[in-house]
Amino acid sequence: MTAELELRDVVVSFNGFRATDGVSMSIEQGELRFLIGPNGAGKTTLIDVITGLTPVTEGDVLFRGESLVGVPSHKIVQKGIGRSFQTPTVFQALTVLDNLDLAASFKMSTLKLFRKRRGISAAVADTMEQIGLTDSAHRVAGALSHGQKQWLEIGMLLVQQPRMILLDEPVAGMSPQERAATGELLQRLAGDHTIVVIEHDMAFLRSYAEKVTVLHEGKILLEGTVDQVQGNPLVQEVYLGRARDARSGHVASTESGEAAQAPDAQEVLS
Repeated sequence: MTAELELRDVVVSFNGFRATDGVSMSIEQGELRFLIGPNGAGKTTLIDVITGLTPVTEGDVLFRGESLVGVPSHKIVQKGIGRSFQTPTVFQALTVLDNLDLAASFKMSTLKLFRKRRGISAAVADTMEQIGLTDSAHRVAGALSHGQKQWLEIGMLLVQQPRMILLDEPVAGMSPQERAATGELLQRLAGDHTIVVIEHDMAFLRSYAEKVTVLHEGKILLEGTVDQVQGNPLVQEVYLGRARDARSGHVASTESGEAAQAPDAQEVLS
């Protein structure tokens, strides 16, 4: 298989603090990769680096063999990398169809952009079917469930025809049925797209992950299958340590600087 994305000794430093500390990893074309790790491990920082939102202090990021270091975010999108956030960024007052049309216009020529739409384009129709929102085409996005909004945001990426999709905790706040539907969607999309998922829901990961990268204190602790990750003593110690902090009343800091209770080790690894 061909490497879609390569990180080479990536260091991101904020006032002397290394949010990522020499991270090197390779993600293959068509792969479904999960990134996990305690809060502050550097997961979101890596996604920000890939998408150009955070500059690299040292090292290199290669997408299809081409360096992304110093490339503006909008140019990275044009190269074929799409990214979602923890809170869906859909246009609440617009319909599902209008949201997808607007996203699809990103790659339209000026002439096509100003033509009046006649019917639904094949690309938008196919995308609505993929994300399960065909019957909701004329509903405003604000009326959708949380899970449906996440699917719509994924759809807004798909209509831009990305090669790689980066998702930050896509199933957070979803019902069990929505989580299952999301996992099945990601498995269908993998192969045609390279997908990287930051996730804390370990039940979701066990059901749908193919390969897992564990980050800890800005470094890669382990890469492997779900079974390899769960059975690794170092990974267990990282999460068991977090659980001990939680039981003793310590509060862990998130990557955004907000306080968050440390997860229980059994919840994470069992």
